[in-house]
Amino acid sequence: MRLLKLVPDHTNIHFLKWQWPTTIISVALMVLSWVLILTHGLNLGVDFVGGQMIRVTFTQSASAPLAQLRSEVEGLGFGEPIIQTYGAPNEISIRLRLPEGSDKNPAAAEAMAKTVSAKVKAAHADARIDGVDSVSGKVSGELGTTAIKALGAAALAISIFIWYRFEWQFGVGALISLIHDVTLVLGLFAITQMEFDLTTVAAILTVIGYSLNDTIVVYDRIRENLKKFRKMPLPELLDLSVNETLARTVVTSGTMLITLLALAVLGPKVIFGFSAALILGIFVCTYSSIYAAAPMLIWLKVTPSSFVATESKLDRQERLAREQR
Repeated sequence: MRLLKLVPDHTNIHFLKWQWPTTIISVALMVLSWVLILTHGLNLGVDFVGGQMIRVTFTQSASAPLAQLRSEVEGLGFGEPIIQTYGAPNEISIRLRLPEGSDKNPAAAEAMAKTVSAKVKAAHADARIDGVDSVSGKVSGELGTTAIKALGAAALAISIFIWYRFEWQFGVGALISLIHDVTLVLGLFAITQMEFDLTTVAAILTVIGYSLNDTIVVYDRIRENLKKFRKMPLPELLDLSVNETLARTVVTSGTMLITLLALAVLGPKVIFGFSAALILGIFVCTYSSIYAAAPMLIWLKVTPSSFVATESKLDRQERLAREQR
């Protein structure tokens, strides 16, 4: 039985032919993303701006009516709630942002929690309020700072590993590609104003891992070919390397996108932002491993001699002595 091949053998696409148009597009999108982030900002969720969390158990039900609850709580005018199950299917948490002015008037947050609790108990006779927790803006701000530090540390640590594993040019190229990918994902949240919460941070960490994984696969093949084809012009060698890894890239990215699209379309609303971030992230990571990471090596002056060990004076003397025998 003949296997299906999404990418035919001996594929020879001249990717580097479009390096300047794609570079201009990438830079323009990055600049636009940062303009949107700085002007519109991110729609930070309860995790980063503070809020109230109400824990509810439906004692007579096997599972909580999430869709109905979301509609009921949203109708109270306190903004869009985040309703999730935890533990058993009939145990939920309702998270809402702190109302405006609650930092000066703590009673406003308490009044909001009482209103929501009363609405849930009135609409559902078996609803039991297990507790109300408040997350202050200060604690949430510290959480946001920690999340940013985690993203930066993850990116830097893996880039240093690539630097050590290959050459410094590869580490710089991987880091720039990573900045490109994360910036475009943040730009998506800035332009759509989807809620940016801890699940989004998890998605961005996943994008970081996938971006570097995809880049490393391409870089590893480039390094092998640099040792193998020492006289081949670098643009041709990069095209060859990308084409040789294209089948793996297409299959991996394609299967992940199918799963993520199913999650975005059929999954619950609460994980839509997570799915959207990963969908764009996978697409952008695949694009950058071809049109950002590879051309970067040309601009950073990588040559076949980058992987040839420098012969010391003693090694040269020993080699000449062996040749004279």
